[in-house]
Amino acid sequence: MSTFKDNFLPFALPEIGEEEIADVVDCLRSGWITTGPRAKKFEDDFTSFLGGSLESVAVNSATAGLHLALEAIGIKSGDEVITTTHTFTATAEVIRYFGAIPVLVDIDRSTLNIDIDSIEKKITSKTKAIMPVHFGGLAVDIPAIMSLAKKYNLRVIEDAAHALPASFNGTTVGSFQTDATIFSFYANKTMTTGEGGMLVTRDQKIAERARVMRLHGMDRNVFDRFTGKTPGWYYEVIAPGYKYNMTDIAAAIGIQQLKRVKIFQQKRAQIAETYNSLLSDLPVTLPPMPLPGDTHSWHLYVIQLDSNLKVDRNQFIEKMFESGIGCGVHYIPLHEHPYWNKVFGFQKEMFPVSQDIYESSVSIPIYSKMSEDQTHQVIHSIKSILVD
Repeated sequence: MSTFKDNFLPFALPEIGEEEIADVVDCLRSGWITTGPRAKKFEDDFTSFLGGSLESVAVNSATAGLHLALEAIGIKSGDEVITTTHTFTATAEVIRYFGAIPVLVDIDRSTLNIDIDSIEKKITSKTKAIMPVHFGGLAVDIPAIMSLAKKYNLRVIEDAAHALPASFNGTTVGSFQTDATIFSFYANKTMTTGEGGMLVTRDQKIAERARVMRLHGMDRNVFDRFTGKTPGWYYEVIAPGYKYNMTDIAAAIGIQQLKRVKIFQQKRAQIAETYNSLLSDLPVTLPPMPLPGDTHSWHLYVIQLDSNLKVDRNQFIEKMFESGIGCGVHYIPLHEHPYWNKVFGFQKEMFPVSQDIYESSVSIPIYSKMSEDQTHQVIHSIKSILVD
């Protein structure tokens, strides 16, 4: 007899195939499990996926990638970096690693991405960079942000943790003329390496600096030092770096996942299309859509509950859980968290759109392993709570 746990549909699950398992086993048997040939191949494959003319640097998390990117462009104490309040804390916390100041702005209700009109109002003589977030997998209008950046001589680092693969005006995220783009391969992303990320840049100096700083500031990587290709024992530490390298075990998963990332996205898009069709008559606001011809990664599917419902957002999530379905909230905005509001004085009144979206939004399951029956199970549960 099935238990409640057996029937529970979680918010997210990775899709791991036999190819990933076989490559990991081969990696384990090879004797080389830390950063080595598979990490290099994963980087090369990722560059090819984005169309070349880029450099890819594999790291152990997107957070690490964001930190390395800011370090490479020279962010220092007292500098200001503009980003959105409607994001995970990692986006802003890496700014604080340098003693720099996160300057938060609201989001655009029509996209749930950073409000570009608000960015210019926050630029001061201390502003050094803009860090937009491609929320939920819907690409930000990067050309508009680049126009601002050029006007004020600012750097741009894209937080693309949600945005593989996504595009804006026909350009794939990761291929814009920004300083760097950072992707996440966390377990709930379109593709995964368990934990991991990729820093992508057109700037060779940024790539070189990131490679050095991801492994203790050493000027040679461990694979070269221990494979006999060069005298193995000697290296030089040229900066106080970090421990941010990706292992070959993780890269082995990534190599195989990347081959199917477009298929994974298409499965997510099919689920989103079903949701769009069958939830459209309910008292909810559906997620913003991409421009015609563009790609949404559909990392998240966020609905906003109408304010006149008998159940509020928290009650809705509880009832979904009782019906056997996991949900999430993306995000509890930064200004709602004790650290950010106590240290910097961020208050909800400063971010009315983000606050309103937060109080009404629910992220429902969307991942490539979901079956058609499971998709309809989610829809049935939503309708039974909101209509019946």
